Parts: sequence; structure tokens; C-alpha cells
Amino acid sequence: MEKTPPPKTDSRERRMSPRTLVDQYYSVQVTVDKETPIYQFKLRDTSEGGLCIAVRRDSDILSRLEVGQVHRMRYAPSGVRGELKYILTKIRHITLCREGPHKDHYLVGLTVVDHETPA
Repeated sequence: MEKTPPPKTDSRERRMSPRTLVDQYYSVQVTVDKETPIYQFKLRDTSEGGLCIAVRRDSDILSRLEVGQVHRMRYAPSGVRGELKYILTKIRHITLCREGPHKDHYLVGLTVVDHETPA
């Protein structure tokens, strides 16, 4: 009797939705202008396709951020040591969170405008 070979593994992505930046990057550095210091935030995955950062209600950077702005942000990769990447990123929304784990923080929604370039 002849044995059948094991099925070939399929290396294609099997997720229901595409891989997000949260899977690839841990944090993002935001600089609005030369007078503003560099702020670093952990990336949060709040909904399908929803990439955001949680900003304290009293943070100075909030007065410099506006919906629709596009900034060249530096993304730090997840995992052990990796190259920072600049990604052109647009601010989608700035929403005060009144309950849950981010209570009294603003959730700043981000969307990619143009993909990675080495930092």
C-alpha cells in the first residue's frame, strides 16, 4: 500500500483581517514641531483596523494635535531590537475616553498615509 505524502503547509496569511501595525510595531514617537519635545506612546489596537495612542488628559502635546494633521512618526518594532521606521501618519480622531482602561485619556486614532522608510 502506498503512503500519501503529508499535506503541504500553506504559508499564506490566514487571519480574517490584514496584519496591522500593532502586530509589527510596539510604540511610536511623535514630534509635532521643533519646539515640541519627542513624545513616545505605546501603540494600541482598539478596534478592527483601529490604531491609536492613549494620551493623558493633561499632556501638552494635545494642544498641538489636530484631526487631519499628517506627521512623520517613528515606529519602534515589536520584539527584540529592530530598526525604527518613519511612517507618514494621519490623525483620524481625538476622543476623550470616559470609562474603561483608558479612562480620562484621549485616544488619538492614527492611519497610515505612506509606508515605511528607515529612520
